[in-house]
Amino acid sequence: MAGVDVLASAFSGANAAFLAELYARWVANPGSVDTSFGELFTALNDEARSVLTDASGASWAPRHFTFADGEGTSRAEPAAIDRRAPVSLDSVRAATIDSIRALMMIRVYRVRGHLEAKLDPLGLQVPKAHPELDPRTHGFGPGDWDRPIFIDRVLGRETATLREIVKVLRESYCGPIGVEFMHIQDPEQKAWIQRRIEGAPWVGAFDASGKRTILQQLTEAEGFEAFCQKRYVGTKRFGLEGAEVSIPALHTIIETVVSRGTNEIVIGMPHRGRLNTLVNIVKKPLTALFSEFAGASFKPDDVQGSGDVKYHLGTSTDLEIAGRMVHISLQPNPSHLEAVDPVVVGKVRARQDMAGDIDTRRSVMGILMHGDAAFAGQGLVYETLAMSQLIGYRTGGTVHVIVNNQIGFTTVPAHAYSGLYCTDVAKSIQVPILHVNGDEPEAVVFAARMAAEFRQQFGTDFVLDIVCYRRHGHNEADEPAFTQPIMYRAIKEQKTTRALYAAKLEREGVIAAGEAQEMWDRLFTTYDQSYSAAQSYKVNKADWLEGKWRGLRQGDADEETEEATAIVPHMLHEVGMALAQVPETFDLNPKIARQLEAKRQMIETGEGIDWSTAEAMAFGTLLLEGHHVRLSGEDSQRGTFSQRHAVLVDQTNQNEYVPLNNIRPKQARIEIFNSLLSEAGVLGFEYGYALSDPWTLVLWEAQFGDFANGAQVIIDQFLASGETKWLRMSGLTLLLPHGYEGQGPEHSSARLERYLQLCAERNMTVANLTTPANYFHALRRQLKRNFRKPLVIMTPKSLLRHKMAVSLLADLSGESRFRTVIGEVDRLAPPAEVKRVVVCSGKVYYDLLSERREQGIDDVAILRVEQLYPFPDKNLAFALKPYSRAQVVWCQEEPQNMGGWTFVDRRLERVLTALKHKAKRPVYVGRPAAASPATGLAKVHAAEQAALVKAALTVE
Repeated sequence: MAGVDVLASAFSGANAAFLAELYARWVANPGSVDTSFGELFTALNDEARSVLTDASGASWAPRHFTFADGEGTSRAEPAAIDRRAPVSLDSVRAATIDSIRALMMIRVYRVRGHLEAKLDPLGLQVPKAHPELDPRTHGFGPGDWDRPIFIDRVLGRETATLREIVKVLRESYCGPIGVEFMHIQDPEQKAWIQRRIEGAPWVGAFDASGKRTILQQLTEAEGFEAFCQKRYVGTKRFGLEGAEVSIPALHTIIETVVSRGTNEIVIGMPHRGRLNTLVNIVKKPLTALFSEFAGASFKPDDVQGSGDVKYHLGTSTDLEIAGRMVHISLQPNPSHLEAVDPVVVGKVRARQDMAGDIDTRRSVMGILMHGDAAFAGQGLVYETLAMSQLIGYRTGGTVHVIVNNQIGFTTVPAHAYSGLYCTDVAKSIQVPILHVNGDEPEAVVFAARMAAEFRQQFGTDFVLDIVCYRRHGHNEADEPAFTQPIMYRAIKEQKTTRALYAAKLEREGVIAAGEAQEMWDRLFTTYDQSYSAAQSYKVNKADWLEGKWRGLRQGDADEETEEATAIVPHMLHEVGMALAQVPETFDLNPKIARQLEAKRQMIETGEGIDWSTAEAMAFGTLLLEGHHVRLSGEDSQRGTFSQRHAVLVDQTNQNEYVPLNNIRPKQARIEIFNSLLSEAGVLGFEYGYALSDPWTLVLWEAQFGDFANGAQVIIDQFLASGETKWLRMSGLTLLLPHGYEGQGPEHSSARLERYLQLCAERNMTVANLTTPANYFHALRRQLKRNFRKPLVIMTPKSLLRHKMAVSLLADLSGESRFRTVIGEVDRLAPPAEVKRVVVCSGKVYYDLLSERREQGIDDVAILRVEQLYPFPDKNLAFALKPYSRAQVVWCQEEPQNMGGWTFVDRRLERVLTALKHKAKRPVYVGRPAAASPATGLAKVHAAEQAALVKAALTVE
């Protein structure tokens, strides 16, 4: 073992430091070191030089190795060596070359070993040999396989032969699990993964009981699909066949985190495998599901709503897991596959906040399941990943499970994504990724447990990519061989994962011959019994108004009845004074100091309450009443137009101060977050938050209302239709800056028409407000109703500082309430002499009012529709009634094919008909129809605006 002593001598203690110093000297001056070492250093590539640095003691990973039996070894200091033993320069050089080459190869396997992992259960994707994983690339020849090489405990051994090293590396990194983790910058995380992977600990990790559990779970997964295929021939269900192993994986993830303190699991997934997950993970009663197959509704008969196809629905339940009661929910999701991702993490965040888990965020966890093509192709995946570690959106980590069918709809990976894997996007936030062969159940379950443990340990996301296949086409009626003949010939010949695993367990003696069939037969007996019971099953319970939602009801309120939202004067004064105060030591920006002083004067005089002050008063009074407030969006802390300044920043040390959180002790708190530059992701997150907590005012603010276009899927599929499809109410409020000030097509219109087009069945409220007081009441009304509806507000831009757009403090108190319609405010000619009534909504009102006053017109009245939906028929009729002989026009800033006109036209006609008004129909006044929302030329804008105002006020 003299050679080993030389190796140890060369790579330990002072010698290691000596080598590192030599290398540093060589880098600075190649002529300053011995020629033999100069040749060595010249021959090394960058990877090998990194290894040399590692060998000198600066490695990111501890010298630790975990064996299959779970035992490990570690060493912080090199083994004691005989410092007196003479070491020749040639011996040191030879030892160094051997060790550096071996360590370089080990490092390369950690980085690229996954390239030769055996991941495809169909055997069609055979990994090509990668040259960097070949020992010859690192300078080893045929005669080097059995010579001891000093590796300083890197694989848990002082020395090992090349043959032993390669065996461990290939078992660890080129087997059924492909590991990607070397992109992670955190040394502790990398070391954690390395310790759990090296030595292939999944081999022999399960005792007989554990293996039988996996087989039982596979049987339940496959059995459900087989039973449905037998009973419901030709029915689309987007089954899990080919990916049944995902059910044991989900069981393992849930059980692992529950055993480590998690109390609630929120799952989001696409339609593939949803029914299987509903039954086998969330434990939806089989009788209920089978009744839905027969056409029965998922809701009681007395509950309104369109419902949805069964493979979009969700459910929730309380289950006993690991001796504890755990709440598990599966969120409804449309066919917009990844749209549910931010909704889930938003809901998780809300549940954590409700539980007071604001530090560790381990009490509630999200699991997101994905298809391979969707994970790579849908931008919402990245937006959700990008939020994961931000202060306003972190949830302690999400476990992502990819059911990798190796085909998206009919598209193979070569057409589906540009990278090597569908998971490449996850590397952007340094997420560890495990790719696992779906026909290796023990490896999959091991990886699932590892994913859950990592999340609990580090509070970050983890991606588990289960490589499997789709036994049928896109759905059970599809013919996949049209486009994938080779793959589907292989699938046809492939035994199921359960059958393969059962045969394996029989060979191992874990189960007796025929025992797997007995499991199958027992399961089918249960399914047959549930199928029979389903014929008379009837839903008699509504579960969406329980827990935090108890006491609320489905919203179908008459829009003419307004809830009490006013506040007593002393509370308004208390909130107002708090807005104007900062600690004496706080270095406030002088410009903001002037704004705060202006707020103080507003409160003291009771006059001139502007938009941002009214908003702050609404927030503050809700806080004093015990309601949490959450607002997020781009620049929301200061406000896009520098109007809000709800979070103040010390100009000296950049510390933050929130006046609204300092009104009085033990009040509820407001959270205002500047979001990442995302619309769809953040809006989905806030929708999910509002789903969980009906007693928090949750708001999302678009930087400009136009930008909400980027979140249209969330708006269409969740916000507008979630209640009628899935019986899930939400009180989310959208603040969308809207108004024509000559700022161009993308900074004018919040596309009011799109929200109005979505309105039906009293599904949400859409408002275009003109007074700060009405804004105050609209916000408070969100939590004072005994139901929850989304609220979409066209918030102003120029009106934020408009001298006419102000309210009295008294308008927030006394008998004041939200006003759906605001009538005439000026003294005009008697109503019978009024020749024209202009009905409008939003900012154009002030343009009309200013022009009318300037021109001295007294025979044109102006009415404001503040709430466009639900449309205020009765209140508008009351306001119109005095002007029974006048012309009626609808005036708007937006082009004729946009704004409110196409929505209010027939509704206004209905009101006029009911009044037997002289005007049978309203007349349109505004910009002509256009493809673009607005001009980008200031002069053109001004001319257009002046023309429409003049036309509206000119009596024909």
